[in-house]
Amino acid sequence: MKRKSCLLASVGALCLAASLSLTCQAGQMMQSYAHPSLFGSQAQVMTKDKSAYVVAGKVKRCPCLAPVAGKENVFVKSWASTMLAMMERGYKGEFNPKLPILRSELAILMSEGLAIGSTTAKYNYKDISNNYWAKEWIDKALAADVMIGYPDKTFRPDQPVTKAEVFATIAKVIDVPLKDRSLFAKYNDEVIQQIPTWAVPATKEVVESDLLRNIPNTKKLVNDEYLSREQVAYLVGTLRYTYLMNAAKGQSVGTFTYKPTAISIKLSERISARTSNVGDVFTAKTTKDVTIQDVCFPAGSTVKGVVDAVNRPGFKNPAYIKVKFVEISNDDTIMDLQRDLAAVQVDCKKNPNIVSRLFAAPFSAAGRVVGVAGRTVGTGVDVIGDGVENLGDNLSDAFADTFSLHPLKGLKSVGSGFITIGKGIYDIGKLVVSGTFGVLYELGDEIRYVILPSSTNDSALNPDEELTIIY
Repeated sequence: MKRKSCLLASVGALCLAASLSLTCQAGQMMQSYAHPSLFGSQAQVMTKDKSAYVVAGKVKRCPCLAPVAGKENVFVKSWASTMLAMMERGYKGEFNPKLPILRSELAILMSEGLAIGSTTAKYNYKDISNNYWAKEWIDKALAADVMIGYPDKTFRPDQPVTKAEVFATIAKVIDVPLKDRSLFAKYNDEVIQQIPTWAVPATKEVVESDLLRNIPNTKKLVNDEYLSREQVAYLVGTLRYTYLMNAAKGQSVGTFTYKPTAISIKLSERISARTSNVGDVFTAKTTKDVTIQDVCFPAGSTVKGVVDAVNRPGFKNPAYIKVKFVEISNDDTIMDLQRDLAAVQVDCKKNPNIVSRLFAAPFSAAGRVVGVAGRTVGTGVDVIGDGVENLGDNLSDAFADTFSLHPLKGLKSVGSGFITIGKGIYDIGKLVVSGTFGVLYELGDEIRYVILPSSTNDSALNPDEELTIIY
């Protein structure tokens, strides 16, 4: 019986240890967001997402995020980052998004970005075999006359594309009247280097189209001969976004015709940076019939989304939330929505009604205040525990060194003990002040939410708000 009890205890201990180990590993993968405090001494682990960050009180974002039109601090994953991930999966060898883009990769971005459907190429090139990994996309780009090969009947798929050639390719599908009549193309008042004379008009057209607004590393854009895979992905992604948004409004831009898929939805629940957590699932209902890849989803179909990242509101810490729409379903018919998302826009903004705010606020206020207090006390216990341990070590060293006839070292250890005590008192004082401030901030934030709900709308999606998801 004793052996059985010991065995069970051992198994339990192993399970607990494994659980703690996994928890620690998960914590290492995640980054914490600063709690609203004067010193940032409280923190709550929320997400490993690094696609948005706060600088000088403003939310900054990397180009891998696309803002939801009408919601400044609600983001979705951009088409460009999805395309880079897809290219990396299909690429043989090491894939570095910072290296110059190749002709085969430009064909992928252009054919996917322009939603080219035809796969019957007008030309056959001797260096593109039937089993070449990017043949399908190259054929599409050729069929639409977006790209063309060389007179020697080669396409040269593994050749890097110069910056000038990229601009010339983009200029073929847009129609922007030129305002700049100078002999040089400029971006942000800087002359774009390494643009031959024949490509100056095309470069000016791309600049004046505002398609470069999301491109990363503008210094390299101006100075280098080549654009990177990442830069071209965001350039074509902005082109796609612009065309699809205009097509959704019944407008046309340039010479290419888009047939976007627009899913109109109405939110069924509130998703907010104030109260939502990473992994929360939310739903919406379609308000119109929509056909996706020849499958009809009637009005009333369910669109499911997931919260991907959260940053709580706080003192000099603006809130933001990142979401993704993962699937649409009707009865037993389910379709994935993640890959081809181009844009999301809010068509009708709404505030939570006063009754829902009054009933919800006490619970979220209580939870957040207890959270602040709990983290303050928990951190205080850690500070005291670490301090007592360090002080014990200091005193131990002091006596050991003194009685080993090294009084100076012993005196130094005594001094370290006083420093440990002082540091502990300072840290506890910081915790008390910041914890008190945090509690007051949370209560004030809840009152602001009840009285002025629009102040939180830029980082929330509310029930009955109408959105359009464009593919």
